[in-house]
Amino acid sequence: MSETILIKGGTIVTMDEENSIVRGDVLIRDGRIQDVGVKTNVDADEIIDATGCALLPGFVQTHIHLCQTLFRGAADDLSLIDWLKKRVWPMEAAHTAESIRASARLGIAEMIRGGTTCALTMETVRHTEEVLQVVEETGFRATVGKCMMDKGDGVPGGLHEKTSDSIRESVELIEKWHESAGGRVRCCFAPRFAVSCTRELLSEVSELAKKHQVMIHTHSSENKNECEIVEAETGRRNVAYLDSLGISGAHVVLAHCVHLDTEEMETLARTKTNVAHCPSSNLKLGSGLARIAEMLARKIPVSLGADGAACNNRLDMFTEMRTAALLQKLAHGPEVLPAARVLRMATIDGARALGLEKEIGSLEAGKRADLIVVNLDQLHSSPQRDVVSNLVYSAVASDVRTTIIDGQVLMRDGELLSMNEASVIEDANREASALAERAGIYT
Repeated sequence: MSETILIKGGTIVTMDEENSIVRGDVLIRDGRIQDVGVKTNVDADEIIDATGCALLPGFVQTHIHLCQTLFRGAADDLSLIDWLKKRVWPMEAAHTAESIRASARLGIAEMIRGGTTCALTMETVRHTEEVLQVVEETGFRATVGKCMMDKGDGVPGGLHEKTSDSIRESVELIEKWHESAGGRVRCCFAPRFAVSCTRELLSEVSELAKKHQVMIHTHSSENKNECEIVEAETGRRNVAYLDSLGISGAHVVLAHCVHLDTEEMETLARTKTNVAHCPSSNLKLGSGLARIAEMLARKIPVSLGADGAACNNRLDMFTEMRTAALLQKLAHGPEVLPAARVLRMATIDGARALGLEKEIGSLEAGKRADLIVVNLDQLHSSPQRDVVSNLVYSAVASDVRTTIIDGQVLMRDGELLSMNEASVIEDANREASALAERAGIYT
């Protein structure tokens, strides 16, 4: 890792409290940002020319399934419950350590290429340690949870766990891996959703998360059928049921939250529970339109995620930003969710959802150097009248030129440095074919 990196001549979109945008340089020293916006002639170990580019914090995705990257294109055109039972669960059950590694490497490579520098991920029931090792090896920043599933109809034997085993394995991973690699690799509890978790498991996770001071990452209220199942089984709506078990609060991220009533909105606001909005996934699975404008008006913390490649099929935050903004405008008018607000959801708000806002999410002196250089000197992003508008509405993932995480350059001039891109693709294709055959899925 270069001890000092000087990024010169860019338009710096800081994402600080004032949404400051300055022209100048950024100096990185020993993995942290030392200076922002000050033109300097420091004799740095590495100098990056950012002329014609935007320099901004790396994107923080708050809902990803790295284990599903190999499922891309194998689970299309299905609603959530059928999608799970017919495709995703059988394929997750068929995973081996080798296929999980290939899937995680493919997903992380795609995210680094597209400017995502940090993610909150939910993996499958088995082989989660493989994902943690890939995160550590590739230089990515992630909070990773082993999926927990101790009940449910249509769950393959390879995914159904004993409650005690699920909890024990999750705790072991947390004790071994949480805050490793200098804090870049973190762990959380990841019960899949109320449909596939017993009351006993959810209650114990609530207590253990407080004991170990880690996050809880789960799905909630994604699909009407799911909501009906939860209400029939528990007598409560989804958010109310989770809240009754202690699964709410600033350390909790609920993915989707498409189908909420007013009382559930009030619960999320009161408890400061985080919502991970996944607009492309919600569209593709036909799940519905989340009430994001109302959530933000109620001061519910909302951030963004692509979900998994099985239901998106890209892990691209430029797509998620643009889609999130356009959907809310369609529902509520063009003034809703302006570009500056959605860019905050993709950066500092994501960092805050992970409890990392003091370390990442904005370009400010003293923070970890997680940042990206985006080339805006392109046909589709010219003229450069408004850099934030360009980033949210015009830019695409392939415009990312350089990606830096923890002060380490992981992509320079479009070339991945911590992974061999050709071998990542080759391994993914080989393992995906073998996995589909094991699962009895042919596409």
